[in-house]
Amino acid sequence: MKLSILGARVIDPSSGLDQITDIHVEACKIVALGAAPAGFTAVETIDAQGLVAAPGLVDLNVALREPGYSRKGTIASETRAAAAGGVTSLCCPPKTKPVLDTSAVAELILDRAREAGNTKVFPIGALSKGLDGEQLAELVALRDAGCVAFGNGLESFRNTRTLCRALDYAATFDLTVIFNSQDHDLADGGLAHEGATASFLGLPGIPETAETVALARDLLLVEQTGVRAHFSQLTSARGVALIAQAQARGLKVTADVALYQLILTDEALIDFSSLYHVQPPLRTRADRDGLRAAVKSGVVSAISSHHQPHERDAKLAPFGATEPGISSVELLLPLAMTLVEDGLLDLPTLLARLSAGPAEALRLPAGKLAVGGAADIVLFDPKASTVAGETWLSKGENCPFLGHSLPGVVRYTLVDGRISHQA
Repeated sequence: MKLSILGARVIDPSSGLDQITDIHVEACKIVALGAAPAGFTAVETIDAQGLVAAPGLVDLNVALREPGYSRKGTIASETRAAAAGGVTSLCCPPKTKPVLDTSAVAELILDRAREAGNTKVFPIGALSKGLDGEQLAELVALRDAGCVAFGNGLESFRNTRTLCRALDYAATFDLTVIFNSQDHDLADGGLAHEGATASFLGLPGIPETAETVALARDLLLVEQTGVRAHFSQLTSARGVALIAQAQARGLKVTADVALYQLILTDEALIDFSSLYHVQPPLRTRADRDGLRAAVKSGVVSAISSHHQPHERDAKLAPFGATEPGISSVELLLPLAMTLVEDGLLDLPTLLARLSAGPAEALRLPAGKLAVGGAADIVLFDPKASTVAGETWLSKGENCPFLGHSLPGVVRYTLVDGRISHQA
């Protein structure tokens, strides 16, 4: 189908484009920016005056819950929610049931994602069999089945020699490894950041060093093995400082941060609301400021939702007995727009951290508006407001932002030139 998007402010961070112009789409591709090609007649047009057109957002961590946890979410429900948040490409972590450590599981996820058709899905394979940190998974077979990177989540390798061998193997085949750096022993049993709030509430703490000790080790192993590495879910100012130091000495590592870590602090736990129970935990204002500065400077090149939907019962027990995680992909763009509203980032920089940055980190074919490239586009109104939860598509309602008025409304999300979400 031939489609024209007329009069939008087109922002493409990868090329530096920022101007009011038109976009013309045919056969899933962008065929022109500006004037239509000779002989092009649009079958459908979108009047985009007053709207911003940007590359579809790229989210590096969206738990789809399927297979195995369909009471929490399904591939259809969570990709539909992602499209409503402006996401056209997403990565799903390997913690499924069974674990995403075989080609069969990867193919199942990809088949169901294609059937749903809401977003493009790029699976993250398990680095070790069963995520147990003992035996290496079949990484090459998983790559051939469609996995774009490999990680063990917060399930750490207890034996550093085994981890080092896994990284050597990944480096041999130029595979990307995702680290969620948290020392198992320092974090064991903890529920909140080890600080004044946790002490006041009587909650067992997770010290900042749970992140920084593991991060220092992981960075040294990356330097030794030469593996392509991405560090996910950073939570501390000292953590991002270690990433900055590694980048300054030439280590080619990238990093992302969960969007809610840029908004919330551990002070949100003061009423024991389980909606703020996340792992790794929310940390201090100083840590949040450090994360924000790293996002602004580009040390952290990607902002992700780290979406973890849960059924209602998972959050109804006393704080320590609830399951960690926030359902937030549906609000990715409006929540991110609060960073512009607060003056932390300008709009092109924010869009870079939501599209080009994450795409480049994992070498995904996404995050750009280019002639000949896929027509993955988000159209949003930066002057309108979203009332969070007024409509809700995710199966997980475990979101502390429900009821809040947030800046920006996603009007259209297009995947390969096809409208997958319309407000």
